[in-house]
Formats: sequence, C-alpha cells, structure tokens
Amino acid sequence: MPLSRKVVENINLSGGSFLGVSRGGAKTSEIVDSIQCRKRKLKVSVVAVPKTIDNDILFMDKTFGFDTAVEEAQRAINSAYIEARSAYHGIGLVKLMGRSSGFIAMQASLSSGQIDVCLIPEVSFTLDGEHGVMRHLEHLLEKKGFCVVCVAEGAGQDLLQKSNATDASGNVILSDFGVHMQQKIKSHFKDIGVPADVKYIDPTYMVRACRANASDAILCTVLGQNAVHGAFAGFSGITSGICNTHYAFLPITEVITKPKRVNPNSRMWHRCLTSTGQPDFH
Repeated sequence: MPLSRKVVENINLSGGSFLGVSRGGAKTSEIVDSIQCRKRKLKVSVVAVPKTIDNDILFMDKTFGFDTAVEEAQRAINSAYIEARSAYHGIGLVKLMGRSSGFIAMQASLSSGQIDVCLIPEVSFTLDGEHGVMRHLEHLLEKKGFCVVCVAEGAGQDLLQKSNATDASGNVILSDFGVHMQQKIKSHFKDIGVPADVKYIDPTYMVRACRANASDAILCTVLGQNAVHGAFAGFSGITSGICNTHYAFLPITEVITKPKRVNPNSRMWHRCLTSTGQPDFH
C-alpha cells in the first residue's frame, strides 16, 4: 500500500488500524516481499512504535492508545455506578482488557473514583473466607447499599479451570473471569439469603475501537516522527518510546522479552487502593 501524503491525511482522526490487524504472524519472507525487497540486497530499516492499549511494553512509560482506553473505560464504570446506585443492593461489575497487566483497570479505577474493588492479574486474592472479596461486598452493601467492582480480564486465573488452548498467535486463551465473578456474586448472596442485583458490563473492544484522544494523538505523532528520524539516522531493529520521561530508541529484542506489569508495591497501585478503600483479600 503506497503511503502517500494524500492517503495518510487525517489518519490520526480515525480509530483502529489503517493497515489492518490479524492473529498469527505471516512468514518473514512474505513480509519482506510485501515491502518490495525481493532482491534482498536492499537495506531496509525496521523501526517500531509502541502501540497497545494495555500499556504493557517493557521499559516504556506509556504506549499510545492507553490514555484513550482508560478514558473510554470510565464510561463503562460510570454506567455500572449509575446502575448499581439506582438498584436495591446493586452491585456493578465491569470487566476491562488486560491479559497479563492490569494498568487499564488500575488507572480507570483511580481516575473514576467510583470503584470499591479493583482486581488485577498482578495481585492475588481470595473470593471466599473471612478476608475474601465476597465478605467485603457484604460489608459494602450493608454500609452504603451498593458497590462497584472493576476486574481486569486476566485477574483470578488461578481460581479458574485452565483450558491450555491457544489462539493463532500462541497466546493462552483465558477463562472468562468476568462471567465467573458475576455468577459467583449471584450464588454467594443467594446462599446467604441477601438480595443482590448484579449489573455486569463488559465493554471489550469498545475501549479501543474509538478515535484517539488529544493526549494519544500527540504521543503517537511524536513517536512516529522519532521513528522516521531513527530510520534516517541508520538505525534498525529499534522502537521509539518514552523511557523515564525521555523520548528514546530502544532495541526491539529487549522490549519484547516479557510484558511490563503493575508493581504491587508501586505508589500508583497504593494510590488505587487508597481510592477504592479495599483491604488485602487474603
């Protein structure tokens, strides 16, 4: 696809991927052919930009798409809050994206100020027992009459049955913790004879299938410009990004070694806990 100025004009105003996406990788030879390097003697710079709403790229302060996803996630949280507050013993439950990293759930919970319990993959928890999530939900209903829970999709996988199935990219297909949580809450309160009205919201792809906000639009523009500068400077096998508040070039081989995850001892996670007021579920 020839990327002329006319073709890419106003591309920053559109959501999604202009070039398209897929699960599973193509053969390297096909990729090389598609960028017209059939002679194989033509030097080509491979320069990446970090695009993922999960914000889970190692060494990166932030990836573009993340701010927009958090902003959209707040809409789902606010809807759950309104539904829960309006119902007798209402419990709003929101599941957000985040396979191995809970950055979206954490930041959306913190920014909304409406979440009572935030569960992420990096922090283990128990659902039952004296210090479990269910007991805390009982306390919240008794104390204020409703509550709102936010979970990342990868949370609580140790509590679910594993299928070991993988998708075309080799990623393990996760069990649906959101649905499990919904059913668990319903059955728990039924067993103890306390009415509870669960409102489950799963926005899934809605948090990423939207136009980038101003913050992300600026970030991706700068990262794109830096990527071009890097290519013209003769670099290859690098990605542009923000590292420790500075725009920098980083080796692709280093940033893909493992995903960045929420540090349970970080100030940001503790700020989230202060906002929700949740205890340690152990």
